[in-house]
Amino acid sequence: MYLNNRIKAAKIGYIMISILLCVLGIVLIAVPDFSVTLLCRLGGGIMVLFGLVKIVGYCSKDLYRLAFQFDLAFGILLVALGVILIIRTDAMVNLICIVMGICVLADALLKIQISIDSKAFGIPKWWLILAVAILTGAAGFLLVLRPSESAQVVMILLGVTLITEGVLNLITILTAVKIIRHQLPEVIDAEYCQIDPNREDM
Repeated sequence: MYLNNRIKAAKIGYIMISILLCVLGIVLIAVPDFSVTLLCRLGGGIMVLFGLVKIVGYCSKDLYRLAFQFDLAFGILLVALGVILIIRTDAMVNLICIVMGICVLADALLKIQISIDSKAFGIPKWWLILAVAILTGAAGFLLVLRPSESAQVVMILLGVTLITEGVLNLITILTAVKIIRHQLPEVIDAEYCQIDPNREDM
């Protein structure tokens, strides 16, 4: 029951953060002259929350153990970057798009690996994770390259990138995380540990 609560908390957290990313992306597209300073603080806050959710997800031990497999290190990285964006806003104003682009690109690459593992695991929607991960990775890559000198164009591209990142995380969490009512991996492990090695029927 305790494990299921952690999985549910991580899943709900993923869904909420995904929605926040999509909402922020829509706002940036609709208001391309959005305050960069405010964006740094909002982005930093979302990064910290997302990092904490990822750490909880990694510790949840869901049945498939696919969606959260890389989330410990990546979660810690997001928390660190988020804190830096909040504390050192002035220094990060010109780097916010590059930082977010690299984070999105890295996450997309990890999601591609998750999609491949999902296929091997027999999850039917693995191809959907793969397709959206490739699209998200391309958006993150373009954001890092900063193809235009126009701040408004870059902000719109950031908005598109955040939307694809939100959709990617939403699809991943809904397809690659399984909550079961009676999940007892620790009990099973303990039973195996208690088996007498001298038994002849083994």
